[in-house]
Amino acid sequence: MTQPEFNFADALREVAQARNINEMQLIEAFEQSLAQAYTRNVEPEKRIEVHLDPQSGELEVLIVREVVEKVEDEHLQISLADALELDPGVEVGMEMEFPVDREKFSRIALQAAKQTLTQKMRETERNVVFNEYKDREGQVLTAQVVRSDNKGNWFVELGAGEAILPPREQIPGEKLTPGNRVKIYLKEVRKTPKGPTILASRADERLLDYLLKQEIPEVANGIVEVKAIAREAGQRSKVAVFSHNSNVDPIGACIGHRGNRIQAVTGELGRERVDVILWDTNTRDFIRNALSPAKVGLIEAQPDRREATVTVTPDQLSLAIGKGGQNVRLAAKLTGFKIDLRETAAISDLDAAMQQAMQDEQDGRDPGSAQSAFDALFKDSKSVATASPDDEQE
Repeated sequence: MTQPEFNFADALREVAQARNINEMQLIEAFEQSLAQAYTRNVEPEKRIEVHLDPQSGELEVLIVREVVEKVEDEHLQISLADALELDPGVEVGMEMEFPVDREKFSRIALQAAKQTLTQKMRETERNVVFNEYKDREGQVLTAQVVRSDNKGNWFVELGAGEAILPPREQIPGEKLTPGNRVKIYLKEVRKTPKGPTILASRADERLLDYLLKQEIPEVANGIVEVKAIAREAGQRSKVAVFSHNSNVDPIGACIGHRGNRIQAVTGELGRERVDVILWDTNTRDFIRNALSPAKVGLIEAQPDRREATVTVTPDQLSLAIGKGGQNVRLAAKLTGFKIDLRETAAISDLDAAMQQAMQDEQDGRDPGSAQSAFDALFKDSKSVATASPDDEQE
């Protein structure tokens, strides 16, 4: 055994500490890479093992041969007779190790080992990054914007790794600047041949959910529950909330004094508008709330089909639909119902008309005439807008 002029163990230890890599894993990678390089370039037909002492830095390259009665492959085997001359205690089936002279470590072999070691180091680093962030999938982290590419992707630095913000996960219209720090939702961490890919998002609804918990104590401690979120990033979101304490107004708690709480949330999202509405166990009431600020009339819901027809007067129709259909689209996504808006100019409160028709029947009036009068209200009605829960952002 020879003491190397260069202490590989010390060098690998420094690299391991600098790059946050397990020292023993790096030493093992070095041993494998050197064995592969030496086999390929010096002893291609022999079995080679490399051992590096992590304390002393002593490096051994060994040729391993199996003890057999009759040699069939002299590169991999040694006869029992020859083996007994070297070691009287050997038996058939045992392995013998023969140290390689240091002079036989050719420059080509060492260079190949260096290249393989570099690859192993990269693989080890990638595994470290993958293992660290795989367990953090679904969390919100603060990241630093570092760069963009010609495909519109932005890259953010998380610490040990870099995450990608593709265009579909960005807030439309938001201007990112290298050096700025932003909150991102860690959407997915997956292995690829080129290393781990960390997918981040600024457009995910769960980022909004996290910010609500951060800025609103009642949401954080569970007094106010966020039941549903519908979001079109950078433009508008609807949040359905419910209070488990009758003394706590869920909408007021979310908005805060003079809107300070909800403004803190929207400020993190590029001033995205966030509507807070009251969640209700009653489907019709929930749909009515979800369509606010529009005031709507009769709501006919079919829970089994997840469809609802909502009657709206002309003065509320554009408000119910929203710019580009956004209000009804978000309401559909929030409630999980396909919403069909129908216009009527007959009355302003169709729910009241329905109740009046039912009351007339109970009072003994001609039910036929009451029904006819009610049906007449819809004579000129026509469908004007339809939104489904799975409608994509326009």
